[in-house]
Amino acid sequence: MTIVLLADDDSLVGRLDVMKCDLLLCLGDLWDSTIEKARDRYQPERVFAVRGNHDSAAPFAGFVTDLHLTATAFGGMRFGGFGGSWKYKPRGHHLYEQEEVNAALRDFPAVDVFVAHNSPRGIHERDSDVHQGFDAFREYIARAKPKYFFHGHQHFNEETVIGDTRVIGVFGERVMEV
Repeated sequence: MTIVLLADDDSLVGRLDVMKCDLLLCLGDLWDSTIEKARDRYQPERVFAVRGNHDSAAPFAGFVTDLHLTATAFGGMRFGGFGGSWKYKPRGHHLYEQEEVNAALRDFPAVDVFVAHNSPRGIHERDSDVHQGFDAFREYIARAKPKYFFHGHQHFNEETVIGDTRVIGVFGERVMEV
């Protein structure tokens, strides 16, 4: 399955040498018009997304499946996700305390691919409170053992392996074969 991943920088979309993909995964902090542009460019069968800390509270366009606290199947794999980031300021959309994420993911089902805006705690973090990862993501990885954990937010293209899980940070665009 060919997946195009997008995160955090609208200006970098549409530059991949890919004519068509099976799935478009959007990892947050993207304008809705950018997601639509990527859909038109890469012609995926499906579009899955989560919101980031700079996104509005508005629902996604009808062609997008919001994966926040939802699991769904596609192409023989199960996908699930969690949008938003650590609550680094008192007001805003898609901001969560560590305890809120712990409670939300406690009974979240195992998936093959977990899609998030934020990173797991201690993985790909930048040196600022704004970019603190979630402890609950590390706990979820240990419990559910997804094959892939994709995230944005940190503005790095990095990959780390935790057990059997590939944790992949995306900034801009990336294409993956899974």
